[in-house]
Amino acid sequence: QVQLVESGGGLVQAGGSLRLSCAASRRTFSISAMGWFRQAPGKEREFVSAINRSGGSTLYADSVKGRFTISRDNAKNTVYLQINSLKPEDTAVYYCAARTYGSSSLDARNYNYWGQGTQVTVSS
Repeated sequence: QVQLVESGGGLVQAGGSLRLSCAASRRTFSISAMGWFRQAPGKEREFVSAINRSGGSTLYADSVKGRFTISRDNAKNTVYLQINSLKPEDTAVYYCAARTYGSSSLDARNYNYWGQGTQVTVSS
């Protein structure tokens, strides 16, 4: 199975930036697409962003468009989420997800591998 390990979370002031990383245990050719989801306290898990294997197709939630950028480095089997202009509303546990069939998707049900999450906390 694919194992995913997230890193890069932390505490940051509103307006600041973070870069989240997600390293996969398998070569990227075996992963069709990867995505980022987040879950805030008391809220349901929501889609953030997704990217296909080549990086040519990306998806973003409306709430993060223009502020978040997803990318991947296939040589390092790693996907990144650059987060800029952070808002307190961005506070959540961010999860990396992967699928081995199909393209980028905003539906969590399409992803069958998940990381343990990394906490992002944004202070006002």
